[in-house]
Amino acid sequence: MPEGDSHEEPETQDTDAERRRRRAVFLRELAEARELRDRVQPRRAKAARLRHVMRMRTFRW
Repeated sequence: MPEGDSHEEPETQDTDAERRRRRAVFLRELAEARELRDRVQPRRAKAARLRHVMRMRTFRW
């Protein structure tokens, strides 16, 4: 077994915290990109909103 494959509990906690931080950054950047795309392409954004509304209307709870 390679030496780098050891799994220790403190390392896992730090890794989880780092993963959550990276995920938060990614989701924030994704939301920014969507907002920018919506501003740049308003017609497409409106069509996407209408499609989403129709999809939610026909969704069965």
